[in-house]
Parts: sequence; structure tokens; C-alpha cells
Amino acid sequence: MEIKKIHINGQTIRIGVRPGLPSTTPLIIFNGIGSGLELALPIVNAMHPDLEVIAFDVPGVGGSSMPSYTYTFSSLAKTVTKILDYLGHEQVNVIGLSWGGFLAQQFAFDHPQRCKKLILAATSCGLMSVLPDYKVLGLMASPRRYTDPDYAASIAPVLYGGKFRYDKKLASLHARQMFAGRSPYEVNTGYSYQMLAIACWSSAFWLNQIVQPTLVLAGNDDPIIPLFNMKRLYDQIDNAELHVFDDGHLFFLTDLPNVAPVLNEFLL
Repeated sequence: MEIKKIHINGQTIRIGVRPGLPSTTPLIIFNGIGSGLELALPIVNAMHPDLEVIAFDVPGVGGSSMPSYTYTFSSLAKTVTKILDYLGHEQVNVIGLSWGGFLAQQFAFDHPQRCKKLILAATSCGLMSVLPDYKVLGLMASPRRYTDPDYAASIAPVLYGGKFRYDKKLASLHARQMFAGRSPYEVNTGYSYQMLAIACWSSAFWLNQIVQPTLVLAGNDDPIIPLFNMKRLYDQIDNAELHVFDDGHLFFLTDLPNVAPVLNEFLL
């Protein structure tokens, strides 16, 4: 994957591109909260080699510059169109992971002509969804797991569920991969912008207006996004199919050998 920085609307955005065949529709990945594009690399590598795959860091995360003001998912969706314009793509397939699933829904709704297929993984409709329990909410409120690998490993079983509940090595490996490499102040600030974007956002009133073929992916032991939320997306999006994996919130990484074939079949 070639990684570089581009300038959009006075902002520096870090993007990564793995080339593919021009005859296929590229796939763009929207990452989870606090996550730089490196965390998407296992998914990139698991995609069919014919597919061009694009990932990027949202403002304030990874190698992208800190925004000077708060943003919304609609404004981020516009930023995505600028990235696609830069790369010369009229249309892409989209996969949204957790927080990135909110952006994926907004992008598909705001710019339907530029989104061919939609994949929603471990996400919800935002406000009016079923919330996790108070302990998980408390852990999610802090970005400490992106600056303290030991702490990240210690909370992984409760926060992510699934394989993290019994595989300590997996928790430690993921904690090291999550380390942001930015100062605690930068991590806290960028995380705050992402949390503010969630605060008043909901797709509940327009889910049934999403027209793209949609693949909904869920883990059956997801403490952050209870399974009911994924079933709701499946029920309210007309052209949707649902796959549930025997794993937790990060099933798209920890159960990738089973997830990747489903993704590739849907996309190709």
C-alpha cells in the first residue's frame, strides 16, 4: 500500500492506496474511532488482488492534521468526495467499521451516486440505538487505550468481547497495534472531535432511504454494539443481507479468515 499525504480544504489528509485493476470498483475503508489506517491493513491484504483498496486517516487521527473546528459526518462525507476526486474515482464501494459505519451510512445517503455498494460492520444507527452497558460506555469515553498499551490489553476482554475474552496474546498484540504514535494531547483532541461527531447523529429516520446493496456484518458477542442494532440496520435497509460471526466487536480483524470470503464475494 502506498501511503502519502494530500491537501484538501486547508487540511492535510493521509491516505493509503493499494492498486487494483481499473475494471473493478475500488473499495474505501472507513476506520473505527481513534484508529489510523494501519489498523485496516489486515483487511486490505485480505481483499481480492483485483480490487483497489483505499484507506485514510480522518482529521485529528493518525497522520492527518488536527482540524481547527469540529466536524460532522456530513462534512466528513464531503471530504471523502474530495479524496475520490483526487484519486480520479467517480464511484466506490464502501466499508464502515464501527465509528466508520456512521460515516459510511452518511456517505451512502448524501452521495448515493458515488457509493455503489455498502458494507456496515459492528455499527449502529447512532442515537435511538441500543446502548452498551455503563461499564463499556465508561471505557469508550476515554482514548487512553491509544496511548497506554498495557491498559489497552487489560480492558480488551470487557470492551471487545469475542476472542479477546480468552486470548491474552491477542489482546496484547492488538494493544501494540493501536498505539497511535501521537502525543496524549493530540490523541485526546482528535478523539474528542470524533466523539462530538457521534453526539447528536442518527440515521434512524432515513435508513430506509439507503438504496445501495448493503452487507451488514455483526459479532454475536459485541459489548460495544449489541447485536440488536445490526439486526435493525438489516431490517430497515431494503436491499440488505446480514451475516453474524461467532466473535466480538473486532470480528473483522480477529475472524478475518471467515470474514474476508464474505466481503470478496459481495464485492465481486
